[in-house]
Amino acid sequence: MSSVLPPSSRQGSQNRDGNARSSRSKRAEILATATEYFGRHGYEHTKWADIASAVGVGSTALYHYFESKLHCLYEIQADAVQANQDEFDRIVAEHEDFTEALAAVLNGAFDLTELEVLRNRVLVAEQNLVGVQRTSPREEEARRLARSRIRDLEFSWATFLTRGMEQGAIPQADPRLLARAILGLYNSVWHWYRPKGSMSLDEVRDFYVPRCLAIAAVTTGDAKGLKPETPRKRRRAAA
Repeated sequence: MSSVLPPSSRQGSQNRDGNARSSRSKRAEILATATEYFGRHGYEHTKWADIASAVGVGSTALYHYFESKLHCLYEIQADAVQANQDEFDRIVAEHEDFTEALAAVLNGAFDLTELEVLRNRVLVAEQNLVGVQRTSPREEEARRLARSRIRDLEFSWATFLTRGMEQGAIPQADPRLLARAILGLYNSVWHWYRPKGSMSLDEVRDFYVPRCLAIAAVTTGDAKGLKPETPRKRRRAAA
C-alpha cells in the first residue's frame, strides 16, 4: 500500500500548518502592537479595543490569543526579561576577563531597537503588577512566568558579581544587593527615556555605563572596551 496521503489529506495538513503559522504570526503582531501602545501611551491609558483596531481584528478576536489586556502585559514582560537574560548570558560567555564582561554587558544593555526600548519601558513601568496574584489561571500562569524570569535574571547578575569578587576584580559585598543596585540604576532609564527624544540612546549609555561600573567599584580605566564596537541591533534595524 502506498504511504502517500491522498490529496484531501495533504491539503488538510497544509491548511492546519498554515493556520498554525498564521496564528503565531498574529499573536506576535498583537504583542508588538500592545508593546508600542503600552510603551508610548501607558498601560492604563491603552484600551484593549485600541490594540484590536490597530491589528485589524475585532475586540473579541483578541481573546483567542490573550485572556485580557493584563494577560498580554505579563507576556510582554516575560519576553522582555527573557531577551535581557539571553543577551546577558551571551555576552558573559564571550569574555573571560570579569571587568571586560561587565563593561560589555552594560554597553550591550543599551544596544536596543526602538521596540525593545518600549518593551523595557513596559516592563519597568508596570513591574509592580507582577507581584499581585491573579485568580484567572491563564493570567496567573503568565504572571508567575514573568516573576520567575525577573528573579532568574537577578540571580544571574548576583552569580556573575560573585565571580568578580572571587577573582578580586571588585570588592567584597552582598552580591544580591549589588545586583539590585546596578539593575535599579539601569532600569531607572526606562522611566523617563523616550525614543527620538532630546537624548540619543548612545548619550544615555555614555552617561549611565560609567556610573553603573562605579557602583561595582570599577573605574573606566579598569574596564577595557568601555565603548561598544558596533551597535548591532540598532544598525541592523536601521538597515
